This record gives sequence, structure tokens and C-alpha cells, in this order.
Amino acid sequence: MKEPLILASASPRRRELFSLISIPFEVIPPKISEELLPGESPWDHAVRLAKAKAKDVSRLFPHRWVIGADTIVFLDKKILGKPVEKEDAKKMLQFISGRVHKVVTGYVIINEELRKEISSWVESEVKIKNLSKKEIENYVATGEPMDKAGSYGIQGIGAFMVKEIKGSYTNVVGLPLCEVIDSLKDIGAITEFPIVKKG
Repeated sequence: MKEPLILASASPRRRELFSLISIPFEVIPPKISEELLPGESPWDHAVRLAKAKAKDVSRLFPHRWVIGADTIVFLDKKILGKPVEKEDAKKMLQFISGRVHKVVTGYVIINEELRKEISSWVESEVKIKNLSKKEIENYVATGEPMDKAGSYGIQGIGAFMVKEIKGSYTNVVGLPLCEVIDSLKDIGAITEFPIVKKG
């Protein structure tokens, strides 16, 4: 890999996750519409947006490897996006309280010049404790839910409400690192995972 990978994302959580591993990368946020298409499933929606993000950045850097990702939270076939305002966040938290919801992250890795592309998605299940009205109000007051799908952040204060996870934790945060690293190797973006020893 001659140049760093490009993470086509505006998410600080994806940036933080990717910085945990030793693969050189830089972040270039894409500019796309994230609206849901009629009849679109959460899985199709996540992969379509991931591809749109990767393509938007890749057209500017066709010789570079670009990763796009999108995370969807849903329950009862209802997609739970980022809350519009505080009351919306409260309603969303009441909806997932005491229940198991699913989190899907779609991701796409492309290199336009080499005409290579790989896409996939990863699904996890998250069980939320029974939340009291006061817990919901106090959590929303922190401001943390306002920029997060499903109105909570598992890597932040929102961890207090998560009783159980089935599947990838990093997927719930926003980028399934295990699967993404395997896909990077499969497509030839990296030859092996470069673990760096500290000290």
C-alpha cells in the first residue's frame, strides 16, 4: 500500500475505531444524501449508503483505496436514525427500552483505478435494560444521543443501558473491524494485518 487508506466518513466514532489499528489512513468526509428509499431494507440501505460514500470520495482519488460505511439501528422493521430533537430522542429511547434491537453496518471498499470493489454487512443484536423516565431524561440532557442512530452511544455514557450484545461490538459502535480487516486482505488492499508492537 503506497498511500494511506481513505476512510470516507464524518463519524468521529469510526475514526476512533480505525485509529486503534496500525493501518495508515486519513479521513475525507463524503457529501451524499442519506434518505431512505421506499421499500428499502435496513441491510440494503446500509450497503447502498456505504457505497455512495465510498464512490463520492473515490471519484476524487481513483488511485486510492477508499472505505465507506453506514450504520443502521432498527426494531420491528422500523429504522431508527439520528434524533431530530430532544423529544424525538426520548421517544426513540422509550421504544427500545427493555427490548432487543438490531444494528447493521454496511461497508464498501473500492479502488476505482484497479476496478476492485468489495461490499458486505455485519449485524449485531443489542438488548437494552428497562429505562425509567428519569434515566431517559437525564441521558438526553447530556446531549450524547443527538448525533447517534438509535439515540444512544454504546461507547459513551449510553453503555449504562446495554444489558447484552450478540455479535460484533465494534459493529455497534460503527465499524466492524474484524470483518473490514479481512475484506481489506481479501481484496488486496493490505497483504496482512500489520500489528505494531509497543515498547
